[in-house]
Amino acid sequence: MKLYDAKNDGQFSKGYIDIDEMRIRYLQDGTEISYRYLHGGFEETPVKFSFCYPQKDQYEGRFYQYLSPFPGPEEELASLPASGEDDKIAFCLTHGAYYVESNMGSGEVFTNSDDKTMSYRSSAASAEYSRVMAQKVYDYQHRPYGYVFGGSGGGYRTIACIENTNTFDGAIPYVIGSPYAIPNCQTTRAHAERILRHKIWKIIEAMEPGGSGDPYAGLNQEEREALREVTQFGYPLKSWFASANMDDGALPVLIPGVKSMDPQYFKDFWNVSGYLGADFKGSAQRDRICMDTTVRLVFTSEEESQMPEGMIDTRNGVNNAWKKMIQDYNTLEEPWLELTEVPVSDDLYTKGCKLTISSGKARGLQLQIERFEGNRVYFTEGFGMNDIHETLNLLKIGDVVHLDNSDYIAIQTYHRHQIPSSDYKAWDQFRDSEGKSLYPQQETLVGPVFCGNGPGCEQNGLVQGKIIIVAALMDEQAYPWQADWYRRKIESVHEGNVEQYCRLWYFDNTLHGDSEKDADNLHVVTYLAGLKQALIDLAAWVEKGIEPLPSSNYKIDVGCVKISESATERGGIQPVVHLTVNSNKCVHVKAGQGVCFHAKAEVPEGAGKLISMEWNFEGESIFEEINNMELSVDGNKGSGKVMHTFDKPGIYFPVVRVKSERNGSRKNFFTQIKNIDRVKIIVE
Repeated sequence: MKLYDAKNDGQFSKGYIDIDEMRIRYLQDGTEISYRYLHGGFEETPVKFSFCYPQKDQYEGRFYQYLSPFPGPEEELASLPASGEDDKIAFCLTHGAYYVESNMGSGEVFTNSDDKTMSYRSSAASAEYSRVMAQKVYDYQHRPYGYVFGGSGGGYRTIACIENTNTFDGAIPYVIGSPYAIPNCQTTRAHAERILRHKIWKIIEAMEPGGSGDPYAGLNQEEREALREVTQFGYPLKSWFASANMDDGALPVLIPGVKSMDPQYFKDFWNVSGYLGADFKGSAQRDRICMDTTVRLVFTSEEESQMPEGMIDTRNGVNNAWKKMIQDYNTLEEPWLELTEVPVSDDLYTKGCKLTISSGKARGLQLQIERFEGNRVYFTEGFGMNDIHETLNLLKIGDVVHLDNSDYIAIQTYHRHQIPSSDYKAWDQFRDSEGKSLYPQQETLVGPVFCGNGPGCEQNGLVQGKIIIVAALMDEQAYPWQADWYRRKIESVHEGNVEQYCRLWYFDNTLHGDSEKDADNLHVVTYLAGLKQALIDLAAWVEKGIEPLPSSNYKIDVGCVKISESATERGGIQPVVHLTVNSNKCVHVKAGQGVCFHAKAEVPEGAGKLISMEWNFEGESIFEEINNMELSVDGNKGSGKVMHTFDKPGIYFPVVRVKSERNGSRKNFFTQIKNIDRVKIIVE
């Protein structure tokens, strides 16, 4: 395979710098870091980039380059406002590296150009130009080592860079999908959430500490089947707490693409046997809204609140970058329409419902419905939708509108009709004993199209450097089995010698998102520190030949990733902690009665030392560190006992959180890897 060499690409031969200045970054402890900031691009292209170089005495001859899930016109600026644990730039500056980020050649959100290779080519070109500038900044000839990293959609782009170019020495793709992740991870969860929308709290209670452990208890047959389907497909049972208030992620953004590639599906779904919508007694028909009505009254606000001019859109994380594709709209007063008729149901399902205007000046325009209140309909931002304020101002009393959620319901079982090859075990539930499909199959398999369009290619496993995959065991967006799929892909093309090229580290009690501020710290931790440690270990592997710790030990059961409760057996680099209260996971006590908490923690061998044990008893906003943890001689095991009294009746879920650090440092907050455990207390 011929690798792309950015140094020989004439399209990127004219690099320029339009900003060159010294700047200051501030760590969370108040430390100031001086660095040299360069901004520029390539002439006659839309490519722009930012380089952040540490002082010469802090530089160790490498760079880390971040790839956002969805590039955009100013993506090269998106990391500049970040702070704390989310600050990628400060991490690089304090760990011997300069930082690189580009807009990947995108003049618009989500798309690069008609050339699908632009993403990895422009990323490689930006990296090579950063090397040229590094020689000038540090005034000596050298080739900096280069490492690329990105999560979710940025993980696809990261893989494209390490497989197809000669630019990078290593890569960290994290919370990644397979070629069939999109839209199937989104559709499976959306279907289950629709069917189970009144039983989600039962599932959550069953999976909480002290719960029955049986999430199927109390479900009817349709609900059990929906839960079993999504679980076998890979949606972790522990992640259902996040479904209670979760939207369907990027699914609304994906529907137009699916419909353009496979329009026949949206007709067959409602009319052909074997599709859920063709069952007139089924849930799809029950929840469908498809009706015409007329406008009776229009209310709009004259004042709008827009993003201030010059403000940087910082949404470039794995869970929010796609939101740039949805138009922002804020008004001081919420606009609405009053309609002559609205859908009537004791169990109205409004997700994905659109209002399309059929007559008048606004004919053909569309708005995303948020909710109905009586005969009033309220709107929210939606992908591909028209401006709410402008559209409502065009409407007149008597205009005809159409309300419809047909496409949104139809897409939710699309995965049943998109069965790929047999190495995708999550689809085994849709095959009979002979391997034949149980449902009608569409001619077009859209997954590889979606997953290849952004990065410009499909994963082939032919990595051109070292790679460490970081995966979240509670990943609700890119199901965890997909990290194993890519590891096996690398193994298949490297004659089974996967350990020479790759590591896969799973992190427990972590969701998809890569922002500390978005984590529910009473349920989960982030994998951010593990990601940073992986970047450090990757550099040591490439530059010094120091092999990283082995991959996590795990098993795959259809689409479920299973790991041991023991840190020794689990491996990886994350500490493990187990919490009990009065020697149980759940207790009943009287108000004013003291209880004893006991936590035991352990770090996998070679992964570091425990540095803290923190407690949260009654849902406080912050954790409290109680300095009574007893450590083993080598610091990789610890235990702590704490007494606490609950004064008020109620149900409590106390949490213990432990942190480990490779060298036992309490100062390097970027690499303090976390884990938690919970118990349940019923106070009477």
